[in-house]
Amino acid sequence: MHTIKDLENIATQVRRDILRMVHGASSGHVGGPMGCADFLTALYFDTMQPDPAAFTIDGKGEDLFFLSNGHLSAGWYSVLARYGYFKTSELATFRKLGSRLQGHPATAEGLPGIRISSGSLGQGLSVAIGAALAKKLNQDEHLVYCLLGDGELEEGQNWEALMFAAGHKVDNLIATIDYNGKQIEGPVDEVMPLGDLEAKIASFGWKVLNMMGNDMNDVTATLKKAQWFTGQGQPVMLLAHTHMGSGVDFMTDNHEWHGVPPNDDQLARALGQLEETLGDY
Repeated sequence: MHTIKDLENIATQVRRDILRMVHGASSGHVGGPMGCADFLTALYFDTMQPDPAAFTIDGKGEDLFFLSNGHLSAGWYSVLARYGYFKTSELATFRKLGSRLQGHPATAEGLPGIRISSGSLGQGLSVAIGAALAKKLNQDEHLVYCLLGDGELEEGQNWEALMFAAGHKVDNLIATIDYNGKQIEGPVDEVMPLGDLEAKIASFGWKVLNMMGNDMNDVTATLKKAQWFTGQGQPVMLLAHTHMGSGVDFMTDNHEWHGVPPNDDQLARALGQLEETLGDY
């Protein structure tokens, strides 16, 4: 069993991986993945605890995770590698020609841990709902998790999915919104104001919980609380209040780091703020 300190150390190493992967590829996203490093770490190493050796595409008999905002791929790949789905050395191939680690997750390359291609925003929640319904049909009591972005909510399909999940009592589903208030063009509330997001989602019939997404204690506790609310006739939504670029002072809460790779100097400065805890790949 991992302690909170263990999980924090893993998340710190994940942030180092993200920075080095995106720098090495000279393209990709650092802001969102670094903001969600704590959540993804806690989800795999504490909440789901899947068996990488038993990975199958259909995922029968295990909890499932779907990444809807696929541009967070560098963070997810790091967590998958650190958890044992593939060797960490493969992280060096991120976004390279012929790599299994595409800029957005894809299934054609057969990368363990990946069940759908994602990155066309707005679709992941619908897929997660379908998987959750399949588990009900198969009398599989495991849960389905999904991560999406707050800017992604501008895609209308999300709201249809929110209605469907509540209306059909998909109560084996825990979705999470990376609620950092930033998207590629600026603050979300300037591009497309979300209003009272908690009230909106609750009005659709979901159980909504707030979570400080960069506080490992709160992340692990809220995920456990969310599990307790499953099976009670409502899907569960977590609003993860995160900081884009969390862990590096000049990237934190700066939307300009949504999809920009660090240069050599910026990489050195950023890594200087993040202790190497598990060993770089």
